[in-house]
Amino acid sequence: MSGQSTHAVSDLLGRWKSGDREALQRLVPLLYRELRQVAHRHLRNERRGNTLQSTALVHEAYLRLVDQGPAFMGNRNHFIAIASRLMRQILVDHAREKRAAKRDGGVRIEFEAVLNIPARHEVDVIALDDALNELAKLDARQCQIVELRFFGGLSIEDTAAFIGISSATVKREWVTARAWLTRELGGIPDT
Repeated sequence: MSGQSTHAVSDLLGRWKSGDREALQRLVPLLYRELRQVAHRHLRNERRGNTLQSTALVHEAYLRLVDQGPAFMGNRNHFIAIASRLMRQILVDHAREKRAAKRDGGVRIEFEAVLNIPARHEVDVIALDDALNELAKLDARQCQIVELRFFGGLSIEDTAAFIGISSATVKREWVTARAWLTRELGGIPDT
């Protein structure tokens, strides 16, 4: 993103926070491509047959941003992180709706490669959300690292830059968070 675009985003975030409702409408097109990439990363972990698409997920996140009103968003990265969290919640809400319609609650995502869970193991998206909420109570930064790495698709280095900590700290906390989530979600003993 160019310096001029970065300035425009910061300006629009400030204007939206100050109550300019149209600022959000002008902000989203500037970040639309990046928001679609985040949505795509969220959806790539969804089970086949999911009816949501990247565009719909971005639009639903936009509507939730409008509904919740302006919040403190220091910069572009903070805005993207909040949008990503909203997308996660949309997917959880969607899973809950599907679960209510199914007897077996078969809405699951596969992310064995990220958590090193055996390939046949699927994780219930609602259980994942519950586990992430519990992790946030224990260690909010570890939860943020999982969200940025798993859902946001950020590398160790990008996550470190986003949060403002060292790559070594992200690596250490990523390993700890993965182990905790693996235990919580998979019943797989820590080794």
